[in-house]
Amino acid sequence: MPVLERPVFPDRTLSILECGGVGDGKTLNTKAFEDGMKRLSTQGGGTLNVPFGVWFTGPIVFRSNINLHLEKGALILFTPDFDAYPLVKGFYEGVEAYRCQSPVSARNLVNIAITGQGSINGSGQAWRPLKKSKVTEAYWKSVVNSGGVLKNESYWLPSEKALRGENWATGAPGIFKGIPTEADLNSIKDYFRPVMISLIECKNVLLEGVLFENSPNWNIHPLMCENIIIDGIFARNPAYSQNGDGLDLESCKNALVVNSTFDVGDDAICLKSGKDAEGRKRARPTENVLVNNCTVFQGHGGFVVGSEMSGGVRNISVSDCMFIGTDVGLRFKSNRGRGGVVENIFIHNISMTDIVNDAFLFDLYYGGKSVSEAMEDGSLNTGSTTAAPVTEETPVFRNIHVQDIVSRNSGRAMFFNGLPEMKISNIHVENVDMSAKLGVELSESNGVQFKNVRIQAKTGKAFLVRNVLNFRMDGKMLPDSIRQEFN
Repeated sequence: MPVLERPVFPDRTLSILECGGVGDGKTLNTKAFEDGMKRLSTQGGGTLNVPFGVWFTGPIVFRSNINLHLEKGALILFTPDFDAYPLVKGFYEGVEAYRCQSPVSARNLVNIAITGQGSINGSGQAWRPLKKSKVTEAYWKSVVNSGGVLKNESYWLPSEKALRGENWATGAPGIFKGIPTEADLNSIKDYFRPVMISLIECKNVLLEGVLFENSPNWNIHPLMCENIIIDGIFARNPAYSQNGDGLDLESCKNALVVNSTFDVGDDAICLKSGKDAEGRKRARPTENVLVNNCTVFQGHGGFVVGSEMSGGVRNISVSDCMFIGTDVGLRFKSNRGRGGVVENIFIHNISMTDIVNDAFLFDLYYGGKSVSEAMEDGSLNTGSTTAAPVTEETPVFRNIHVQDIVSRNSGRAMFFNGLPEMKISNIHVENVDMSAKLGVELSESNGVQFKNVRIQAKTGKAFLVRNVLNFRMDGKMLPDSIRQEFN
């Protein structure tokens, strides 16, 4: 991995005020941001400065060699008017898909940055559907009374167009029964919630210091980007936000994610690389990623790989991080059909507390829901446990090293659940101390090595091992494929 350098910008600064901007929270500044980007671009780039104020605006489209800098107290607030976001052909959840234009977008650019001490708010509450079970009764009533439509007594959507889209979709975002016409797409336009920060095929990217919050969908989504530095940001979404991921690095190469905080409604720091056949055809792994000194509060997973990992994930280091109250701590997920290889993952110095479910999880039967949701509806780890033929659609997880982990008060310490036809393999776990309601459960694994692993389980045995080959505990080989329960 090369040493990453911050992008360098021309010594030229243009204030949004000089472009006609008004930071009163009600004047629409879409034209001012576009004029500022154009003016700097024609001069070779520089810094577009946003001073104190509330800068109400429609979509912002980046140009190369520009740093969007937010001063203290500068809040960019995106309009909740769906008409400001035209339909575009983009990407979502690993495949090409129709989406509304993102509040912030950049494509095929070099040397871009969002820096400073201000914040960016995507007005996500206007876009996101809402499940009654995730919020208080008072909040549910306030949302229902504000408008929108009910799909049923416990699921709210912001408009009839959003409801029509949800009813028509096949389950994959942007994929529909039949071939939709332009009129069809416009009739369900509100369904196509955009990611807030969309960076596609960009090189030399810096996100530093800024609060990114309240996104319509995923918060920050670098896709097929190279040389990315994310330093000292705060990615925030309500815990109930549907698809409210913090950071999704997809098919990216050479990235630093450091000194940052995440408090979100879905996965926090997530590595992806495309979905199923389309991801395998793209064949662009996420590789060479360093994650250090990050804190995660709410989230379906603290550090996550998958489930869209069909192009592969490799050469990853995660260190000196804290996960506090997440649904799962270290989360690896996929299922049959994905293909792809996840390998050479090195994780160390992780502290966790009050993890709701598993502190460390491999789930190769992922069904699209958080672990808590899947436990509630009985869909957790469902799927055939009979070995299937090994093909290009078979996901592979191997060569994963985890050491120096302390976790207190999780639901379960660890759960490894591989596929019988492709066991997760060569997993090294060393210097781990965990307390949990349930202990460690290992299945469909090969070449697992535990060294100095201490588990305090409140219920049942500390270890349950089945269908595991070549399992060593402190140098001792356990018999293969024999159910083992021990403290």
